[in-house]
Amino acid sequence: MSFSDKTIAVIMGGPGNEREVSMASGKGVSQSLSEKGATVIEICIEDRNFELNEEVDLVFNVIHGTFGEDGSLQKILNERRVPYTGAGATSSELAFDKGLSKKCFVENGVSTPLFEFVSKDDGVLPSLNKPFVIKPPKEGSSVGVHIIKNEESISEAIEDAAKYDDIILVEEFINGKELTVGVLNGEALPIVHIQPHSGFYDMKNKYPWLGGGKGSEYFCPAELDDETTNQVQGVALEAHKALGVEIYSRVDIILSEDGNPYVLEVNTIPGMTETSLLPKAAKANGIEFGDLCQQIAELSMRLRKK
Repeated sequence: MSFSDKTIAVIMGGPGNEREVSMASGKGVSQSLSEKGATVIEICIEDRNFELNEEVDLVFNVIHGTFGEDGSLQKILNERRVPYTGAGATSSELAFDKGLSKKCFVENGVSTPLFEFVSKDDGVLPSLNKPFVIKPPKEGSSVGVHIIKNEESISEAIEDAAKYDDIILVEEFINGKELTVGVLNGEALPIVHIQPHSGFYDMKNKYPWLGGGKGSEYFCPAELDDETTNQVQGVALEAHKALGVEIYSRVDIILSEDGNPYVLEVNTIPGMTETSLLPKAAKANGIEFGDLCQQIAELSMRLRKK
């Protein structure tokens, strides 16, 4: 059966904070798969109560963050025996929970910033030296992230991060270049260097079209020497493999001023519009957006036969 004979359900939306971004990704993927000849069904969901037609050969999951990226949707699809794209239930859960993934990085020797956990209720302040970063461990797109430079801002940051989770991740702040590395079928794609016009790479600077941000500039391939490029791509692959992520991911890395790469997190459902970072890296490697979508779909169908 050729790709043009396949019926693919593109699932988008979801209940999380990244719903609008997911909708944009979903529209881009749907259009590309249709142009490749597949029969595409768009399904915009609010929660776990959704229906799938029996003729669906594959679910292309583009729900960023909660439900789509944390293993919840994957578990439902496993129960229904429906093949889907990307990371499985276990690797999704591991990658989405920064607390679990950070511990996994340490166990596997993957370079990552120092970290600890605090709770809003226990009243214990972080012990790391300032500056440090406070973030909820189970949110994407830098939601609830605060860079702490003085004592006065700690309480407010903990209060905000606690809206998303009882346990709060405190992470050493590494000053350096913000990089991201796409991984596709076991290979690292060209590195993207992210340069926000102001502040750090938060939700507003990632998606200025949502309002309030000044945006960012992107350089791909990043202007790094060969040795540093190989080192950064190598660390990205180590992180991807340490979490057992299937098919593809995008690994966020800080390259410190002294040239050491530190893995921040692994995104198992990265943005999938034509201007998103994974497609940007794929294009630098000669893979057009439609071909990228088809490749992810075909690799996933091969991994999870119906």
